[in-house]
Amino acid sequence: MRLTRATLVVAAGALAPALLLSTPSLAATATSPSIATAAAVAADTGSPYDEMDADDLRIAILRILADPDSGKRVTREANELLDDGTVEEMRAWLETGYRLAQAEDDRVAIARILADPNISDALRAAANAALDDNTPEALRYFLEVGQYEVDG
Repeated sequence: MRLTRATLVVAAGALAPALLLSTPSLAATATSPSIATAAAVAADTGSPYDEMDADDLRIAILRILADPDSGKRVTREANELLDDGTVEEMRAWLETGYRLAQAEDDRVAIARILADPNISDALRAAANAALDDNTPEALRYFLEVGQYEVDG
């Protein structure tokens, strides 16, 4: 099973750029759709995972595993789903579980930043504000953008 997973990861990684760059949306414009547009489309049509079959769900999970920013909980849960998860479990995890697992991994990453005694007071305040907000979006924003805005 592990060899098959590795083969799928390599294949998905190799094909992703070609598939993404050949789609009309990326070929026609260089800008990506806004978050509001994506949310509106998702609200109108339901979850994008509702129409996926088992293989498509596995590939979506493999793409998450291929992301170097995936933390320990995300990696553990994704591997468990690939090993013996049902289609319904994979779909549910992609819809809600992944977001929650990523939020836990983000909290750990922010705690590691706070553990550094040499960080600035501004960075410490921004990290604590993200933890106080405690939404997955605030935690992710701090790690991807906020910490760099504060220090520099």
